[in-house]
Amino acid sequence: MNNSVGNAARLLGAGLRALLVLTVICGVIYPLAVTGIAQALFNDKANGSEIKDRSGQVVGSSLVGQTYNLPKNDPNDAEEAARPDLKWFQPRPSNGLGSNSVNTQYALILSGATNRSADNGAVNGQCTKDAEEGTLCAQVVAAKEAVIADNSTAGHQVKPQDVPADAVTSSGSGLDPNISPEYAQLQVHRVAEQNKLDVKQVEKLVADHTTGRTLGFMGEPRVNVLELNIALKALSKS
Repeated sequence: MNNSVGNAARLLGAGLRALLVLTVICGVIYPLAVTGIAQALFNDKANGSEIKDRSGQVVGSSLVGQTYNLPKNDPNDAEEAARPDLKWFQPRPSNGLGSNSVNTQYALILSGATNRSADNGAVNGQCTKDAEEGTLCAQVVAAKEAVIADNSTAGHQVKPQDVPADAVTSSGSGLDPNISPEYAQLQVHRVAEQNKLDVKQVEKLVADHTTGRTLGFMGEPRVNVLELNIALKALSKS
């Protein structure tokens, strides 16, 4: 009997010591080591890839897209459609984003995709104005018309064939911070007119903020909209 109690006590003691050691290693030492290495070697990424304006104020993250819309006429009207502020470069659409219906105290942005097939709403295999309302094709057609109307100026008419895919479709997350150089270039004339800038100045701004493929072969060339708009704001004030 005494041996059984003694063995149980030794096993319990060994278990408690193992628990204490593993808690210290896995719950204290390892997290501190990983955090320290991340802060030392990848400080910017470890802290959310923050983007700061010229005053040093954090205005967003290079990993999360933002909208650039005009204030609502009625802030309490949830059904009022957002109107883009045309003096800024505009990001990709965010049709896949859901609404926060769980806790309406907070205006949360939910990431997500439309989960619709590429031919959703297509008529005879093509997206036309006859597409059923609410389908992906209907959204694409409406977005394309809006892009053409918004970006055409007195001296520059946007052609339908010039509208790139990312101008009318959302990304898988709906929060893509980047647009293609083609979409950025399409917006140049409108941005220049709205901000009373020379077109060449805005074109240079886009070229300066165009990032090539990662390691020269991965992904596509891209333009970070937030970084571009920060530079645009600085240029407009200069």
